[in-house]
Amino acid sequence: MTFNTKNFPARLYKMTQAFCREVPSTIESRSFIDLLVATLFPIRDKKPLSLKETELRWEVLQEHLLKIIYPLCKKDENGCNCHDIVDNFFNEIPLIYTRLLKDAEIYRSNDPASDSAEEVILCYPGFYSVMIYRFANVLYKLDVPVFPRIISEYAHSQTGIDIHPGATIGSNLYIDHGTGIVIGETTIIGNRVKIYQGVTLGAIFVNKTLSGVRRHPKIEDDVIIYAGSTILGGETTIGKNTIIGGNVWLTASVPRDSRVYHTPEIIIKGSNKKYE
Repeated sequence: MTFNTKNFPARLYKMTQAFCREVPSTIESRSFIDLLVATLFPIRDKKPLSLKETELRWEVLQEHLLKIIYPLCKKDENGCNCHDIVDNFFNEIPLIYTRLLKDAEIYRSNDPASDSAEEVILCYPGFYSVMIYRFANVLYKLDVPVFPRIISEYAHSQTGIDIHPGATIGSNLYIDHGTGIVIGETTIIGNRVKIYQGVTLGAIFVNKTLSGVRRHPKIEDDVIIYAGSTILGGETTIGKNTIIGGNVWLTASVPRDSRVYHTPEIIIKGSNKKYE
């Protein structure tokens, strides 16, 4: 079958006008986050920065963010609040940076495969995904539309870890391996939680009427969730110091200090033994 595409550009132009509201460029958004990460951790950019270079980059980053969010800024009776958003965002960076340094050390001290904090910063997808989440979460709380999702999805594409910028995550979240992890928008995670690959913290079902409603679980302090587990629902709370074993499915709360697991029966052909 042959298609006549001669008039398609004109048709395409008309159809795309419905999507022409102001949104950030994905290229500029990724460029901004890459430069921010490389400024905070120059080891990712191959060379150390001088004080003058660091100060210059800091100015460039603020100008870059202002350029990205200016079309998105909400208007009020005093005009655009874009400069306030930029100031508030960069005022949060020192605290985020301090927490990230502690996170890198926690990864180094917990993972026997890690030789140094530098290796964590360069190579660990869990560290990177949480770092980008911290930035996106600040922007989300400042009511910047779309942009937080763009940089979150950028981290998702780089790591296979999907963290919504609206999630509430405490300090020292440790993500090991990480591929396939999903953390939903209204998830609440406490301090010193460990999560392994393939874990989903999600909603029981998806419906547009649930927008703004708590629909994802709460994970309290010092919980460990092993690979492949699924925990669903806004009423579901996993109590402190609980261990969730691999491939567990939960839609109900668990009290603190619990051990949740199942023992599938494994039979090897040619053997009379059963393994748990």
